[in-house]
Parts: sequence; C-alpha cells; structure tokens
Amino acid sequence: DRARAQHLGYEEALRDLGCEVLQLAEEPELPDSVFVEDAAVVVDELAVVTRPGASSRRGEVQSLAEALAQWREITQIQAPGALDGGDVLRLGRIFYVGLSSRTNAEGLRQLALALEPRGYSVRGVELGACLHLKSAACAVAEGVVLANPDWLDVGVFGDAEVIAVAEEEPFAANAVAVGDAVIHPAAFLLTRQRLQVRGISVRPVEVDELAKAEGGVSCCSVLVTVAAS
Repeated sequence: DRARAQHLGYEEALRDLGCEVLQLAEEPELPDSVFVEDAAVVVDELAVVTRPGASSRRGEVQSLAEALAQWREITQIQAPGALDGGDVLRLGRIFYVGLSSRTNAEGLRQLALALEPRGYSVRGVELGACLHLKSAACAVAEGVVLANPDWLDVGVFGDAEVIAVAEEEPFAANAVAVGDAVIHPAAFLLTRQRLQVRGISVRPVEVDELAKAEGGVSCCSVLVTVAAS
C-alpha cells in the first residue's frame, strides 16, 4: 500500500510539472514492470524497445511497445543483445550507455545502429558498484549531470558540468528532469540542497518503498514528447 501511494505521488508530481500521465494496465505476473523506463529508449524519430538483461523482465516490453506505437516508429533490440533503459543517459545528441550486469556490448551496438543514422552519438561507459548507469548519473539540466563519482569516471561526460552527490547519500544521483524542474527522492536532503544552490528547481517525492527494489525516480516513467495536433 505504501509503494502504491508513493507511485501515485510520483504521478502527481509529473502532472504538476505539465505532463499527461498514461498508466498502462497492471501486469501482476511481471512485478518489476513498474520500473517502465527499462523497456524503451525514446527519441523524436523512433522508440527503441529494449531486451532487458534480466530474463524475468522480457515480457514487459510488449505492452509498452504497443502504447508507444501510436507516436513513434518502433525498433527492437534482438538477442543476443541486452539493454536496460536505466543504463541509457542522454545529454543533448550524445547517449551514454552503461555496460552493466543488465546491458551488454551487443545491446549497445544495436542501439547505436538505430540512433547514429539519425544524428546521435552512442558511447559506452564502464560502471562501478551500481545496478544501472542512472543509479550513478542523471541529467538534471541542459549540460548538467548529477553523479556519484565513486561509481563511475565522471570525466566521460566531457565538458558537462557535474554536481556530485553528498558523500552520505550515494544513491542520490537518480533524478528525472521534466522541463525546468527535477523530480528527486525526498530522502536525499543534502544532495537536494546542492541542486537548489545551483539554481535547479527540485520537486521532492517520497519513494523510499520503491527504492527497496533498487528503483529510482527515473525508473518509473518513460517521457515522450508529442507534437500538438
């Protein structure tokens, strides 16, 4: 019940920041499907439906692909490729892909085949002790990354500005940027203060129950820009 209440609070934050929320049907046989980010990578030109690294999660992609097909051309990562959306971080036209226990080199290669002909660059990133790249780093504004330097070499981000999480809050790098604001876990006060000092508007949300399943705020949504009709 607490997890459900926190997810509803997360949806409310998205709506308050101007999003329309489309909630897909529940899939009780796929308990990780609440972490919908892992099932797709979406750009203006197409949606890349992933092949999650955990075999128990591969049934999650069908319903999301069907939903995204109304707005995007669909392509899909094929075996032996493995790719989790939580390992994919976009900064402008560059996509950084964490090579993790859930994403392999073949998944990265197939993502590059889908995106690079459309003018994007795809780069692999070695990770430390974290599940996904977005556990270690997330974009919080144009050209600004919130990161845990203990879990990856922040030099991979080149000229991007890096805000380090508070040492006491190693899991505080996960965030989701929506417009000019950032949704961020309420538990990480010290890191939130660093974002606010930088001039970034933060919308804190309670997600500690979801975090028990290694979920972050970025995990729970796929953001899609839809042109006005």
